[in-house]
Amino acid sequence: MSLSKKIRFKHIKRNLIFRFDAGTSRGVLKNKVVYWIQAFEEKKSEIIGWGEAAPLVKLSVDDRSDFEDVLEDYFKKLESISWDMNEEAILKQVSDLIPFELPSIRFGVETALLDLKNGGKKKILENVFFDESKPIPINGLIWMGDEKFMKRQIDEKLKEGFTCIKMKIGAIDFQKELELLQYIRSIYSSEEITLRVDANGAFSPKEALGKLELLQQYSLHSIEQPIAKGQIAEMKSLCSKTNLPIALDEELIGVLKKGDLLDQIRPQFIILKPSLLGGIKETREWISEAVKREIGWWMTSALESNIGLNAICQLTSQYNPKLPQGLGTGKLYHNNLNSPLTVLNGQIQYDSKVIWEYPV
Repeated sequence: MSLSKKIRFKHIKRNLIFRFDAGTSRGVLKNKVVYWIQAFEEKKSEIIGWGEAAPLVKLSVDDRSDFEDVLEDYFKKLESISWDMNEEAILKQVSDLIPFELPSIRFGVETALLDLKNGGKKKILENVFFDESKPIPINGLIWMGDEKFMKRQIDEKLKEGFTCIKMKIGAIDFQKELELLQYIRSIYSSEEITLRVDANGAFSPKEALGKLELLQQYSLHSIEQPIAKGQIAEMKSLCSKTNLPIALDEELIGVLKKGDLLDQIRPQFIILKPSLLGGIKETREWISEAVKREIGWWMTSALESNIGLNAICQLTSQYNPKLPQGLGTGKLYHNNLNSPLTVLNGQIQYDSKVIWEYPV
């Protein structure tokens, strides 16, 4: 049985700069602010557990102007208690001490403590991704932009060996987006390339069914969040009427009664972003509720740096996923940390020969 310990916490703020203007239906992203969390024992400060709190602007429940102050306030509370340094106890204590309304802080603290528990080696959980460098299949992400920019991304992803492509839609002319999907299908069949689209809630309920019918002709795997969250009856109707599988994404944010939501809407898939859902414990609960209902799922990063992405990959690896996951965001930034996370031929892998860059 592990002994209880007092833990100190600090953070480093980093403004990550995108390599390009990353377009979504909610606007263009140029940068992303993240907070790297350090957890350590006072007398063993050379061993540091690292986590990441990274709220998404206009989307995370804890996207707030006083975020850094709130983070520091919680550090003081967390330092005043003793921690049982085993996985189950850590996850329960974090859940008890940090409110559900601060999901990215929960995730960052969970990760930092679990890393510290495992010796500060960036190992968060027991998993074959870290221990055996077993790769995880991922999709290639196509960001919104003009037609030329999107076509160039598609060509690059296909050349890089991706067999699953996810294209963000809903920002440019819909007909142009259909033409881009047709471009892919003119080269690759659905047996060769899996196609996903993500509308980020861009369609109105009135137009959504008609657009889904048009999208069906391209043999798509699924569409993420066709209409904005919070329209439960409309989303339920779409899921029951369309032959194009629907994956809930933003719909899950801030939801406590997981089973109730899934029973109401009955989606074909759910998308899991631990930073937005409240961390490892909450994400595992979503998976459990989905599996009970035979609802498929996959994990997606929420534009974290490689510290957060590493933790999500390790959590994902525990489930031995067969579906491609949304974990290919490590190369988005000019100033991300160099890390062992390596993307090759449509898979992400932990290359233990590569040394982590130290966060400063």
